[in-house]
Amino acid sequence: MKKITVLSAALFLLFAFTTVSNWSVDNAHSKLTFTVTHLGISDVSGLFKNFDVKIASSKEDFSDASFDLSADVASINTEVDMRDNHLKSADFFDAEKYPKLTFKSTGITTVAKNQYKLTGNLTLHGITKQVTMDLLYRGTVENPMSKKATSGFQVTGVIKRSDFSIGEKFPAPMISDEVRIKADGEFTK
Repeated sequence: MKKITVLSAALFLLFAFTTVSNWSVDNAHSKLTFTVTHLGISDVSGLFKNFDVKIASSKEDFSDASFDLSADVASINTEVDMRDNHLKSADFFDAEKYPKLTFKSTGITTVAKNQYKLTGNLTLHGITKQVTMDLLYRGTVENPMSKKATSGFQVTGVIKRSDFSIGEKFPAPMISDEVRIKADGEFTK
């Protein structure tokens, strides 16, 4: 009986002093972008204008953080309306059938101080694949305007559009299979 009481007390103390902080994205200071190579000679970049990201972490260095992202596929913007409409069509993202892309982290590994490998499930075009991205924690400051703690992150990595059956009619010499991802974000508690 004493062992159960001691174990219960230890678990209570562990959970009582472990506080998870929840962070929300500040969209005005955040961007979710992608870049492909066109005809093997030039880069074309775009972004998703409407997205939401939530972070939960109990450690100040975010070494145990979990990330949850959702973006509206129809908010894709490459600064060329004709291309944006084509990307929203069934030839590429099929935004009507697959209106959201999501990423839910499943693990985080420390590489160096404030540098991590972030692994998670990316769902795009109705297909879910595990991906690993580089995560840079840029620090936490008090925002002088809002007086709130504000943390900054950058995520970079590469995915293959063929893994998600996107743009199958367009071979890699026309549009690169590799898609470079870069996301910069500010988050507040």
